[in-house]
Amino acid sequence: MNIFRTISQAWNVPDIRKKMIFTLLMLLIFRLGANVPVPFINRDTLAGYFGDDAGLFQFFNLFSGGAFSNFTIFALSITPYITASIILQLLTIAVPYLEALAKEGTEGRKKIAQYTRYLTVILAFIQAIGLTFFLFKPALTQDDFFSLTLVVLTLTAGTAFLMWLGEQINENGIGNGISLIIFGGIVARAPAAVWEAWMQYRAQTVALLSLILFALFALVVIIGTVEVQQGQRRIPVQYAKRVVGRKMYGGQSTHIPIKVNQAGVIPVIFSLSILQFPLTIRYFVQNPGFSEWIDKWLSPSGQYGVWLYAALNIILIMFFTYFYTAITFNPLEVASNMRANGGFIPGIRPGKATVEYLNRVMTRITFVGAVFLAFIATLPTLIQQSTELQIGFGGTSLLIAVGVGLDTMKQLESQMIMRNYQGFLK
Repeated sequence: MNIFRTISQAWNVPDIRKKMIFTLLMLLIFRLGANVPVPFINRDTLAGYFGDDAGLFQFFNLFSGGAFSNFTIFALSITPYITASIILQLLTIAVPYLEALAKEGTEGRKKIAQYTRYLTVILAFIQAIGLTFFLFKPALTQDDFFSLTLVVLTLTAGTAFLMWLGEQINENGIGNGISLIIFGGIVARAPAAVWEAWMQYRAQTVALLSLILFALFALVVIIGTVEVQQGQRRIPVQYAKRVVGRKMYGGQSTHIPIKVNQAGVIPVIFSLSILQFPLTIRYFVQNPGFSEWIDKWLSPSGQYGVWLYAALNIILIMFFTYFYTAITFNPLEVASNMRANGGFIPGIRPGKATVEYLNRVMTRITFVGAVFLAFIATLPTLIQQSTELQIGFGGTSLLIAVGVGLDTMKQLESQMIMRNYQGFLK
């Protein structure tokens, strides 16, 4: 109940209340736009694209909060921005100019953010062309060049507007705007998913035990996500005393926090993108034999595919967890910075020994986070196959929703702490 008490106390503070209201209004605008269809769309034809194994379509639909399946002005959602951010983050390591910008502080980050916006618009424009001129062209009532161009510009403008909406939340609201837009889309689909499960139960197509099993799974995901997201290994660091002029510096003790889940939900997203790709290819390759082979061996609803899909999902998530963690945490850089400032880990020699120690700790703790992500992302597939419960609110959705909600409440708590309120996150 502490969480509701903290929200209540935050609501009583005028400036925080304004931020909360602003955030809710921005999310409301997002949901309204997610229900405005693009021009010249035939919904009956569009519905045929989204079956039980819609491949990447369901993946995009998850991030758009259903806007992709309805082909609305926000159909591309914020995925081009996420892709652009990941690309820029990877290029920061490979391109010296971007690496130098990242080390320049606030001004450098602003420049990288500007490049991210440009790349987002370019990627959104390319994706909009692909969807309009090729994939969803049969679902359009008019296919002349002017009509297709209008649809492309509408989709691109929708993504650009969502990007602006997220930045407005960052500046004037509470929480990470881009994450909250994804969160809003996922949560908006929850009531429909629960209602669908209830109707399946009433129609006796799903047993009560299946619903209880899913509820227990959701509870495990929520509790596990909170514990893993909060979990960290604190490596103690001692700084030697230094005399500069007449002043003495250093001598204090601190720690390096290494998170259990350093990669967040990125490995799950990467794994889904790869595994769902063959299912999407079926729409382009009109070959019954190929489609039958995909359904049997690579589909999560196939006779053998469910087990192969689960095994590949676990392997890919484990791989991408280590890969993305290695990108975001560089033991050599951490050790060098520590040594330059006179810091050392008690019992560990500075230099190569420190790098090896940090690598060893990161490898072990990342394994726990990777196993957790693989378990949460794979179990829903097995549950659906064993219980025949089809509910569009699986492990990935819960992971993102709980993670974003937890991060938002942390930011709210930090503002409450500045006003001498006791928060709920201990």
